[in-house]
Amino acid sequence: MTPRTALGALHIGALMFGLTGVFGKLAAASPAVIVFGRAAFAVLALAFFARFASQNGWQKLQAVDWRRLALSGVLLAGHWVSFFIAVKVAGVAIATLGFTSFPAFTVILEGLIFRERIRTNEIVLVVLVSVGLVLVTPAFDLASGATTGLLWAVLSGLLFALLSLTNRASSGRIPAVQAALCQNVVVTLCLLPVAAPQLSEVRALDWLWIGLLGVFCTGVAHSLFVASLAVIKARTAAVVFAMEPVYGITIAWLLFDENPTVRMLIGGALIIVAIVVSARMSGSADKKTVAAEAASH
Repeated sequence: MTPRTALGALHIGALMFGLTGVFGKLAAASPAVIVFGRAAFAVLALAFFARFASQNGWQKLQAVDWRRLALSGVLLAGHWVSFFIAVKVAGVAIATLGFTSFPAFTVILEGLIFRERIRTNEIVLVVLVSVGLVLVTPAFDLASGATTGLLWAVLSGLLFALLSLTNRASSGRIPAVQAALCQNVVVTLCLLPVAAPQLSEVRALDWLWIGLLGVFCTGVAHSLFVASLAVIKARTAAVVFAMEPVYGITIAWLLFDENPTVRMLIGGALIIVAIVVSARMSGSADKKTVAAEAASH
């Protein structure tokens, strides 16, 4: 790849990540079935990429690596299930904005787990996300689908933050594609007992949406990120990754007529600004860290 084509690949990958909620909304299946199918199709796509496109060999895993991958797979399953519940309950826009609270959770968790002092700019990030979430919610009423969906989406963001920290701990040893493949295998095994009784009821059209979700929004999108990181700076990749909610909300607006209110637009803008700020702050992160975070999405 040249730098220009790599930047284009990054944006295509971000667009595919943004379509996650859209395909989840189109598929008339339960979140458990959607996540099971997504992970199963992602395993096939990632295995294909690893076999024919990856130049790096498989890393021999130690016991501690297997434990981390198992834990991250469970967290990934919880992250995806809670996100798709939010999509079904509140729509793509609210689900996407609620999930994008994860940078604030990452800052807080890093301070608590690693005993790191939270800097002033990180406090500003948390405040921006918090205010944005308040504005996104029409009214704090648990009887409201918007509020319930937002809470599920925020839970998805919390689990994603925990997942990102887990991935960063092992990103120096395990290649990103290998880690993503193993995690999706764990997700498939976790959801199989719940999804199996419902599989015979899934329509062919729904399998199409789930297949597109697994192959393009997971396998292909992640593979594009990994390939482009060979010539693109990690900071650039992180900032482009922050465009994902913009793509997702725009497409949902066009397809499902999810017209955002002015208040929601202001709240969404604050959250997206916080994501971009977070990406700029993490500019010192290496490419393996960025690829590991993309693998979790």
